[in-house]
Amino acid sequence: MCPWAWGSEPTFRRLRTELAGRVRWRRAYAVLFDDEDDPAPDQAAETAWYARYVEEISTHTHAPRAAALSRVAASSWPSSLVAAAAELQGEDVARRVLRRLRESVFVLGDPADTPTRAVAVARGVPGLDADRLSSDAASPGVLQRVRADRAEARRPVPEVRSVDSGSPHPGSAKETSGGEYRYALPTLLVRSPSAYRAVPGWRPYEAYAAAVDALSPGLLDPTARLSPGAALEHHRSLTGPERRLWAEGAWPPPGAVPVDGANGPVWLHPDEASVHPGVADPPPATP
Repeated sequence: MCPWAWGSEPTFRRLRTELAGRVRWRRAYAVLFDDEDDPAPDQAAETAWYARYVEEISTHTHAPRAAALSRVAASSWPSSLVAAAAELQGEDVARRVLRRLRESVFVLGDPADTPTRAVAVARGVPGLDADRLSSDAASPGVLQRVRADRAEARRPVPEVRSVDSGSPHPGSAKETSGGEYRYALPTLLVRSPSAYRAVPGWRPYEAYAAAVDALSPGLLDPTARLSPGAALEHHRSLTGPERRLWAEGAWPPPGAVPVDGANGPVWLHPDEASVHPGVADPPPATP
């Protein structure tokens, strides 16, 4: 639910593509909006402030933002539990469910901040068993997993306690209301058996590539880029900033269905549009 993390999606998608089969990825759900947080005394004013905050961030990231935000998310727990539960159904399902959960905030403006809403947003993802997703998200094992992620996020490595960077979001660890520190979102830790590099905040692709090269030179494969059509087939949802990753070829990809936002559309694969909650009158799924 972090707008800086949403704005980092294009870079992370490029990294995942160029590192496919060469690294192990592990997501940690830091719980941005915690159940322990006090509710805002004026929710309408908080929503208006947060919408302006997201708009300001989008001037840096150029990430799509919703035409209207219904509310600030009451809690990150439901979406974190559903995202973690989706991982039990395989990586393809997990990444597509996570994308839908992010889009609930930044495309639809209706955050997936209840268990029912989080599962509903994920429905229609290829290969997803929605009943199992709902059951797993309520299970003790998934709850323990997300609690461990939350705790890990509040034990930041020393390097991120103070960060000097020219980024508008340099990524210094944030002090929480309980006096703890947690990683700024997003933060990527690149690890090898003997060392690690932390890349906090909103950074260009080159910063992540340098961290990878420092630990394992030559690991990135820049030839792994996809055409726009192949990217839409693989990811099912593309934003304008992601166009820069697949610049060679027709844009938008043939058959792509736009979902308009305040600053540009998100492009959906026609099969995705047939089941996506952002399409009011979805076209029939392609055979």
